Amino acid sequence: MMGEYILEMVDVVKEFPGVKALKGVDLKVRKGSIHALMGENGAGKSTLMKCLIGIHQMTSGKIIFKGQEVHIKGTSSALNMGISMIHQELTAVTERTVAENIWLGREPLKNRFMIDHKKMKDDTTELLERLHMDIDPDEIMANLTVAKMQMVEIAKAVSFNADIIIMDEPTSALTTKEVDHLFEIINSLKSKGVTIIYISHKMDEIFEICDEITVLRDGEFVGVDFASNLSIDKLISMMVGRELTEMFPKVECEIGETILKVENLSSGSAFSDVSFELKKGEILGFAGLVGAGRTEVVETIFGIRPKTGGKIYIKDKEVEIKEAYDALKHGIFLLTEDRKKQGIFPVLSVKDNMIVSNQENYVKKLSLDHKKIKSDTMEYIDKINVKTPSIETPIKSLSGGNQQKVLVARALLTEPEILIVDEPTRGIDVGAKAEIHTLITNLAAQGRAIIMISSEMPEVLGMSDRVVVMHEGRVTGIVNRSDITQEIVMRYATNSI
Repeated sequence: MMGEYILEMVDVVKEFPGVKALKGVDLKVRKGSIHALMGENGAGKSTLMKCLIGIHQMTSGKIIFKGQEVHIKGTSSALNMGISMIHQELTAVTERTVAENIWLGREPLKNRFMIDHKKMKDDTTELLERLHMDIDPDEIMANLTVAKMQMVEIAKAVSFNADIIIMDEPTSALTTKEVDHLFEIINSLKSKGVTIIYISHKMDEIFEICDEITVLRDGEFVGVDFASNLSIDKLISMMVGRELTEMFPKVECEIGETILKVENLSSGSAFSDVSFELKKGEILGFAGLVGAGRTEVVETIFGIRPKTGGKIYIKDKEVEIKEAYDALKHGIFLLTEDRKKQGIFPVLSVKDNMIVSNQENYVKKLSLDHKKIKSDTMEYIDKINVKTPSIETPIKSLSGGNQQKVLVARALLTEPEILIVDEPTRGIDVGAKAEIHTLITNLAAQGRAIIMISSEMPEVLGMSDRVVVMHEGRVTGIVNRSDITQEIVMRYATNSI
């Protein structure tokens, strides 16, 4: 039976440099309940849980656990108290066995110094049998499917005998049968008095398994209620209920002929049968929740992910794009999702980062035309207001917003007819966001065709002429600007329409 609150997080604030991720959030969870934590991407759900598990330290606020205020200084502190977490990103040591992963850092010992491998295997076998998981304790993790790796992570969390288990998108890699199995495990844990905090974007799961639901939006607490008192409509309204602002300076552009057509495009298990058209002067938004497959689609169009089916047409002519160089030849440029890992070369200068994708345009008699390089880079620094001491400054010294502008300049220097921008304003300040939005709109007005992926719903709705919505690797809807609402997009994104 659910009882008193086992956990209270009170007025939690978490600030990162330049970003206030949590703005006085409250969370109260009853003992023995399954409590859903809901909100759009970026609402603060995972950040709040990382404060609870000790990965992040709160800027301010307090945590009351089992009636006592506690200070959680790290993950080991949380585990010792009885709080464990299954993370959205798998954390397996892939070259080690299932048993070694489950007991990592707390291996049973014999003679004080030697790992007792027999006991570790026996304990793992007992745990997996208790959870009805058909997994060999001696199997190397790298040989398992992603779904089975996720089940091992679940078994590891249960092995701590925690009072609270946090599950962050635990079914993202599971089949329907495996999800049913997970729910059996969760209900079994609940019957033993274990409390589950459950994060998911899947509405059907939330209403099937959860007792109460807390909703966050933009790092703020919106409300909490019993699941039985809520409907999908009410929950969606709580999650997305905010106004669009002048941050999105949409200019009506003349929409021209189709420049890109994708038919039944597939890439392994990442996505399948994706079809859409892109026209000159159009901003085509891509919306969807975590794991929907949006980034994988554009990576395939750009040639950095293999195509396993379907066709791509540029100006009504079928093309084969096997690598990024092919895409560039066809006038396509991709501004990648993660500027630190896939975008900037941190030790290189602003100038070198700008020209790296089209250096051949600056070759003059077997050497580089430094005069033209300087002229072009200075032109774009002025045009898009890049704040940098000089073009020779290492890009790592610039703010995130200015780094992003340099990458936009890199894209524009290739003079693409089709510009794909994946999360173009992630992690940058409000002023830089507005400047990049204006730049994208102006490019469309010049007849460029834009594909824009964003996890920020207002950005997608405020900037797009049409929106392609994906759910679990498939297109569930394409919505015209005149018909777009946040509720409609969320329904397609959760496959609830």
